Amino acid sequence: MIGIDTNVLVRYFTEDDPAQTPLAVRFIEDTLGAESKGHVSLVTLAELVWVLRSRFAAQVAEISTAVTHLLSDARFAVQNERAAWLALDLYQQDGVDLSDALIAAVNRLHGCTHTVTFDDKATRIPDMKLLS
Repeated sequence: MIGIDTNVLVRYFTEDDPAQTPLAVRFIEDTLGAESKGHVSLVTLAELVWVLRSRFAAQVAEISTAVTHLLSDARFAVQNERAAWLALDLYQQDGVDLSDALIAAVNRLHGCTHTVTFDDKATRIPDMKLLS
Protein backbone atom coordinates (compact mmCIF):
# COMPACT_ATOMS: atom_id res chain seq x y z
CA MET A 1 0.00 0.00 0.00
CA ILE A 2 1.14 3.53 -0.80
CA GLY A 3 0.00 6.56 1.17
CA ILE A 4 -1.39 9.47 -0.85
CA ASP A 5 -1.12 13.10 0.23
CA THR A 6 -3.93 15.57 -0.30
CA ASN A 7 -2.16 17.54 -3.03
CA VAL A 8 -1.91 14.46 -5.27
CA LEU A 9 -5.66 13.90 -4.99
CA VAL A 10 -6.36 17.59 -5.60
CA ARG A 11 -4.36 17.44 -8.85
CA TYR A 12 -6.15 14.22 -9.85
CA PHE A 13 -9.66 15.56 -9.27
CA THR A 14 -9.20 19.18 -10.39
CA GLU A 15 -6.61 18.84 -13.15
CA ASP A 16 -5.48 22.34 -12.21
CA ASP A 17 -1.71 22.08 -12.64
CA PRO A 18 -0.20 21.37 -16.07
CA ALA A 19 2.96 19.83 -14.60
CA GLN A 20 1.59 17.91 -11.60
CA THR A 21 -1.78 16.73 -12.95
CA PRO A 22 -0.31 14.26 -15.47
CA LEU A 23 1.96 12.84 -12.76
CA ALA A 24 -0.98 12.36 -10.38
CA VAL A 25 -3.16 10.80 -13.08
CA ARG A 26 -0.39 8.47 -14.25
CA PHE A 27 0.41 7.44 -10.67
CA ILE A 28 -3.22 6.66 -9.81
CA GLU A 29 -4.15 5.03 -13.11
CA ASP A 30 -0.91 3.14 -13.81
CA THR A 31 0.60 2.39 -10.39
CA LEU A 32 -2.36 1.76 -8.14
CA GLY A 33 -4.43 -1.39 -8.29
CA ALA A 34 -5.81 -4.26 -6.26
CA GLU A 35 -2.28 -5.40 -5.38
CA SER A 36 -0.92 -1.91 -4.64
CA LYS A 37 -3.67 0.30 -3.26
CA GLY A 38 -3.40 3.97 -2.48
CA HIS A 39 -4.13 4.69 1.19
CA VAL A 40 -6.27 7.76 1.89
CA SER A 41 -6.26 8.75 5.55
CA LEU A 42 -9.24 10.49 7.13
CA VAL A 43 -7.05 13.58 7.54
CA THR A 44 -6.34 13.53 3.80
CA LEU A 45 -10.03 13.07 3.05
CA ALA A 46 -10.99 16.02 5.25
CA GLU A 47 -8.26 18.20 3.71
CA LEU A 48 -9.36 17.24 0.20
CA VAL A 49 -12.91 18.33 0.92
CA TRP A 50 -11.72 21.57 2.48
CA VAL A 51 -9.50 22.40 -0.53
CA LEU A 52 -12.21 21.54 -3.06
CA ARG A 53 -14.70 23.73 -1.19
CA SER A 54 -12.47 26.67 -0.30
CA ARG A 55 -10.11 26.92 -3.25
CA PHE A 56 -12.25 25.56 -6.07
CA ALA A 57 -15.72 26.55 -4.77
CA ALA A 58 -16.91 22.99 -5.33
CA GLN A 59 -20.51 22.29 -4.36
CA VAL A 60 -21.81 19.38 -2.28
CA ALA A 61 -22.59 17.29 -5.39
CA GLU A 62 -19.08 17.68 -6.82
CA ILE A 63 -17.42 16.93 -3.50
CA SER A 64 -19.71 13.95 -2.95
CA THR A 65 -18.72 12.60 -6.35
CA ALA A 66 -15.02 12.84 -5.50
CA VAL A 67 -15.45 11.19 -2.10
CA THR A 68 -17.67 8.46 -3.54
CA HIS A 69 -15.02 7.83 -6.20
CA LEU A 70 -12.37 7.31 -3.51
CA LEU A 71 -14.62 5.03 -1.47
CA SER A 72 -15.79 2.98 -4.46
CA ASP A 73 -12.61 2.66 -6.51
CA ALA A 74 -10.74 -0.59 -5.73
CA ARG A 75 -7.43 1.25 -6.23
CA PHE A 76 -7.97 3.17 -2.99
CA ALA A 77 -8.12 2.07 0.63
CA VAL A 78 -9.76 4.77 2.72
CA GLN A 79 -8.97 4.71 6.42
CA ASN A 80 -12.03 3.75 8.45
CA GLU A 81 -14.12 3.38 5.32
CA ARG A 82 -17.31 2.74 7.29
CA ALA A 83 -16.97 6.10 9.09
CA ALA A 84 -16.25 7.82 5.77
CA TRP A 85 -19.45 6.40 4.22
CA LEU A 86 -21.49 7.46 7.28
CA ALA A 87 -19.98 10.95 7.15
CA LEU A 88 -20.63 11.25 3.42
CA ASP A 89 -24.26 10.32 3.96
CA LEU A 90 -24.65 13.02 6.63
CA TYR A 91 -22.83 15.54 4.45
CA GLN A 92 -25.13 14.90 1.50
CA GLN A 93 -28.39 14.86 3.47
CA ASP A 94 -27.92 17.54 6.08
CA GLY A 95 -25.47 19.98 4.54
CA VAL A 96 -23.13 19.66 7.50
CA ASP A 97 -19.38 20.01 7.28
CA LEU A 98 -17.78 16.71 6.25
CA SER A 99 -15.10 17.12 8.92
CA ASP A 100 -17.76 17.38 11.63
CA ALA A 101 -19.56 14.39 10.18
CA LEU A 102 -16.30 12.40 10.19
CA ILE A 103 -15.67 13.31 13.83
CA ALA A 104 -19.18 12.18 14.81
CA ALA A 105 -19.00 8.97 12.75
CA VAL A 106 -15.59 7.92 14.08
CA ASN A 107 -16.67 8.63 17.64
CA ARG A 108 -19.92 6.68 17.17
CA LEU A 109 -18.04 3.70 15.76
CA HIS A 110 -15.71 3.82 18.77
CA GLY A 111 -18.64 3.54 21.16
CA CYS A 112 -19.26 7.18 22.09
CA THR A 113 -22.82 7.97 23.08
CA HIS A 114 -22.43 11.45 21.55
CA THR A 115 -19.86 14.12 20.75
CA VAL A 116 -19.89 17.53 22.42
CA THR A 117 -19.31 20.70 20.44
CA PHE A 118 -19.62 24.47 20.60
CA ASP A 119 -20.57 24.55 16.89
CA ASP A 120 -24.34 25.13 16.48
CA LYS A 121 -24.29 23.95 12.87
CA ALA A 122 -22.61 20.67 13.84
CA THR A 123 -25.53 19.84 16.13
CA ARG A 124 -27.57 19.02 13.03
CA ILE A 125 -25.64 15.74 13.20
CA PRO A 126 -27.67 13.46 15.51
CA ASP A 127 -24.65 12.41 17.61
CA MET A 128 -23.40 15.99 18.16
CA LYS A 129 -24.64 17.79 21.25
CA LEU A 130 -24.08 21.45 22.13
CA LEU A 131 -21.95 21.90 25.21
CA SER A 132 -23.55 24.64 27.26
